Amino acid sequence: MRILFLGDIVGRAGRMAVIERLPGLRSTERLDFVIVNAENAAAGYGLTASIAQELFAAGADVLTLGDHAFDQKEMLTAIEGEPRLLRPLNFARTAPGRGAAVYEATRGRKVLVAVALGRVFMSRPYDDPFSALDQVLRTHPVGGACQAAVVEIHAEATSEKMATGHWCDGRASLVVGTHTHVPTADTMILGRGTAYQTDAGMCGAYDSVIGMDKLEPMKRFITGMGAGRFTPAEAPATLSGVIVETDDATGLARSVRALRLGGALETGAVAAAG
Repeated sequence: MRILFLGDIVGRAGRMAVIERLPGLRSTERLDFVIVNAENAAAGYGLTASIAQELFAAGADVLTLGDHAFDQKEMLTAIEGEPRLLRPLNFARTAPGRGAAVYEATRGRKVLVAVALGRVFMSRPYDDPFSALDQVLRTHPVGGACQAAVVEIHAEATSEKMATGHWCDGRASLVVGTHTHVPTADTMILGRGTAYQTDAGMCGAYDSVIGMDKLEPMKRFITGMGAGRFTPAEAPATLSGVIVETDDATGLARSVRALRLGGALETGAVAAAG
């Protein structure tokens, strides 16, 4: 099975890049299943129901959310009626929605998708992501009822993401990090067969500060004072993500590669002075 995971959509630039390019990618890459993190798709803060439907129409099978899951208040109710939306497993126990689910891919094959929040350097104390993921992976072992399993670890610390990858090694098809909006260069298959990348990067404008227009973040760093709200950058966007090919019999990875398409970071592009 061929599965695409796309990192955090940031603002209109990232959203439109996904909407415009994903239909073609599904065909050219022969994709069986597509997961997209959409937690910054609505002007950089959360997700709305209407944007979610646009992304589903473009070819996303599942949309995941992170610590900004409920920045848009309508998501508190919208998530209950849309099983293709996932918030983190270890969010508040009273939070609406679900953090893991099994979905149908091409030819009736089953894919488990689970999302967890890291705790290191994060703004709020969340429940233990390791025990939360352990329970889900024990309940849905790959090579059994599920032909593949994808774990997203939405976290700040690279060390915590790496630990999650090793914790899930042999029990998931892919473990991929999100949240920091910068793609890492460590795409690999771990010792027991799980594909891994510390951060998928973002679908957004990289001529920015992690997807946001540069001026306000720079003011805050330089002066220590904020003058306004962060707004998403509108430069050409790069789609950043990971494509993994899995073995239906074992659920483990056969191959994995990073995807960077369009914008400033397109794979193979040569940077040159203007």
